[in-house]
Amino acid sequence: MNDFGSLLPRIERLLDCLDAPTRQPPPDWARVRAARWSTQAGGLKPILHPQRVALKDLLAIDAQKRRVDANTRQFVAGRPANNVLLTGARGCGKSSLVKAVHAKYAAKGLRLIEVDKAGLPHLPDLFELLADSERRFIIFIDDLTFAEHEPGYASLKAALDGSLAGPSDNVLIYATSNRRHLMPEYMAENLDATYRGGEVQPGEAIEEKISLSDRFGVWIAFYAMDQDTYLAVARHWATVLGTPPDAGFERAALQWAQGRGARNGRVAWQFARDWAGTR
Repeated sequence: MNDFGSLLPRIERLLDCLDAPTRQPPPDWARVRAARWSTQAGGLKPILHPQRVALKDLLAIDAQKRRVDANTRQFVAGRPANNVLLTGARGCGKSSLVKAVHAKYAAKGLRLIEVDKAGLPHLPDLFELLADSERRFIIFIDDLTFAEHEPGYASLKAALDGSLAGPSDNVLIYATSNRRHLMPEYMAENLDATYRGGEVQPGEAIEEKISLSDRFGVWIAFYAMDQDTYLAVARHWATVLGTPPDAGFERAALQWAQGRGARNGRVAWQFARDWAGTR
C-alpha cells in the first residue's frame, strides 16, 4: 500500500502530460508572415499564403484607413499604440482593412496572428510565446460577438486590460464586429437605468456589456454604402479584373445588389467577379 501511495503522484503527473497538448515551437518569423493559433495543436500554425489586400483598393473608407494606418505605423515604429475595434455595417471592409495594413507593414516586421473565439481563453499562453520576439504582432479576432455568459468574453477583457498575464509591448489586438458593444442588448436591461440630476446612468447589465469595448483604445466605425458609392466600388473592381464597365454594367450591378439585399464593398467585389467571369 505504501509503495502504491508513493507511485500515485508520479502516475498523476504522467496522466497530466498525456492530457496536455504538445506545445508547438513558434514559426520562423523570418519566413512566415501570418499564423493561426490552434488550440488543438497547442501552438501557432503558419499561414503560408495569407490573403493580400492593398489599401488603395479599399474605397469609400478613407477616414477609417487613415486612422488604422496611423495606429499601425506607430506600433511598427516602436511607439505607443492602441488596440483597435472595428465595428459597423457588414461587408464594408473591416477585415480587409486589417489585412491591408498587415500587407503594407509585413516587410517592416509586422506579423498577423488569427485567433478565433475558442482560442481566447489561451491568450495568456500566446502572449508568453510572443513576448521575447523582436517582431511586432497584431492579434486578429474577426467577426467577434458573444452570447450571454460565454467564457471568452471575460478572457478577452482580462487580456486587454486587467490581467497580470497581459500582452507585451510588441503585441496589439485588432478585432472586428458588427456590434459595437459585442453582446446582444435587451430592452429590459434599460429598466435598470437610474436618473440623477437629469442624467441617465446605465444599469449594471449595460455597464458590463460596454466594459469590453471600452478596453479598446481606438474605435473605428463603418457605415452602409449609398448607391453611387456601391457602383463606384463595383466599377473599380471590374476594371482591376480587366473587364471595364459597358452600357449594361450599372443595371446589372444594381440587380445583383437587390438580389443580395445589400450594397457594400463585399457585394460589389462579388458582382465584379461574376461580371469578369462571364465576359
